[in-house]
Amino acid sequence: MRRLLEFVRRPQRADGSPLPEKTPAGLARRRCVVLVLALTSSAIAGDLQPAGLATTRTDLNAKDQARVTAVTRPTSDFSKPEQFELMQGGAGTSRKDVSRDSFSQSSANITFEEEGDFKLGNALFRKNWVSSPSSTQASDGLGPLFSERACQNCHLKDGRGRPPQGDAGTTSMFLRLARDASSAKEKAELAEHKVLNFPDPVYGTQLQELAVPGLRGEGGMHVDYQERKVELTDGTVISLRKPSYSVVDPAYGPLDPRTTLSPRLTPPMIGLGLIEQIAPADILARADPDDRDGDGISGRPNIVRDGQSNELTIGRFGWKAQTASIRQQTADAFAGDIGISTPEEPKHWGDCTAAQEKCLAMPNGVQLRLGPVEAPPPVMDLVTFYSQNLAVPARRDLDLPDVLTGKKIFYEMGCIACHTPKFVTRRGTPNKAQAFQLIWPYSDFLLHDMGPDLADGQAVGDATGNEWRTPPLWGIGLTETVNGNSFFLHDGRARSLTEAILWHGGEARKARVRFAAANAADREALLKFLGSL
Repeated sequence: MRRLLEFVRRPQRADGSPLPEKTPAGLARRRCVVLVLALTSSAIAGDLQPAGLATTRTDLNAKDQARVTAVTRPTSDFSKPEQFELMQGGAGTSRKDVSRDSFSQSSANITFEEEGDFKLGNALFRKNWVSSPSSTQASDGLGPLFSERACQNCHLKDGRGRPPQGDAGTTSMFLRLARDASSAKEKAELAEHKVLNFPDPVYGTQLQELAVPGLRGEGGMHVDYQERKVELTDGTVISLRKPSYSVVDPAYGPLDPRTTLSPRLTPPMIGLGLIEQIAPADILARADPDDRDGDGISGRPNIVRDGQSNELTIGRFGWKAQTASIRQQTADAFAGDIGISTPEEPKHWGDCTAAQEKCLAMPNGVQLRLGPVEAPPPVMDLVTFYSQNLAVPARRDLDLPDVLTGKKIFYEMGCIACHTPKFVTRRGTPNKAQAFQLIWPYSDFLLHDMGPDLADGQAVGDATGNEWRTPPLWGIGLTETVNGNSFFLHDGRARSLTEAILWHGGEARKARVRFAAANAADREALLKFLGSL
């Protein structure tokens, strides 16, 4: 403990008063210290402690650590692009021509043999599952309740989903269903990170609109929008749309009155394997849960239990950073979205609850010759590998004067307080393609209070109903090209990047105010910078 206190003691003047720490390195050090003290204090008190939350990097020697610190320091020179900025996904960056397939390319630095695994994983990602029993055998097991029949049907072209549009349906956006703890036992389960929250007692963890023959879907998502006019300082008027959500035609009676509805748009799949290999210490160094530095930004990690090791670690994936690994994310999607069991989530009936007896009486797709689950380990291996190796596309136009100006404005408005430009991934990664790569995701992967307008009122693990994980921005400028639309934020309410920025509140309110006060030329330059990512 004495060593820890020596480490956290701030530099002092000759008179003993503390020196201010206003440099990025100093602020990062203080954020790290806050978390170290929190963990150590509760350890002394005897609380359950995270086992996989290293606050220092053990994969680097002193020389490499100095290199990493230098290369990830925010730039102050906006006269030209930074070194390696073109390759925002490191050596795995895709240099293919821009097209609708820009998010579907493999990491450029995987081996020839791994390229074969990537293609097999792609085939399984696109595979349509069918209901049981069927003549296909290896493809049955769908549902019985489900949101879609294939991963690709939600992650359109490996990009983001879209909100319901007329008759287009809701296949790439769904409603999460959850309630808070209501007993001492449930509160203890949350405190020990055994669960993230509690499902609706009848409808489970999400609304399933589709069902296999002989069973009814659970109901439909209904969205109402109210237009809200926002006038910027220069007189420009922007119309925002405020959504409200409800369930129509619930097939199994009313939802529990405590159940909250949280719309979730499927996010892009690019760069996931690189995100997975960011050192925990580098994410924790950005955390400042009590805003000790007074900048109004108090990001914090969502501490979750790893599905494989059962240890506590950092959540990195999902809109609320509720999932620790791509493999667990894959297993959760198989079970929750398609109704397919895996070794990690052996739920043959997907999201069916005990109250849905007819659902649980339907046949499942387990083929004992292939194993005790519907998607055995080889399927999980290949789909996980595919998801880990979807390449980030190269930057475009990064040396244009307007883009460089927009980058400067992005920094000056304070956007990088949450949208951290760059990291260097760990050494010693399971796949060397992700090892020691300089990457530019523009995210800190922490939870931030985004204010009441974006709140969904649904707690997920440590994330409150007001908090969201900072989404990575790499590839955001290709949204229209890949997906044919420009819907942003967790529920697609924003129809442009301008609208998305103007919805920012809470910790991001100051940045939004600066954007609204900027002149039209500066706003346009900022948007051009985002379009180059």
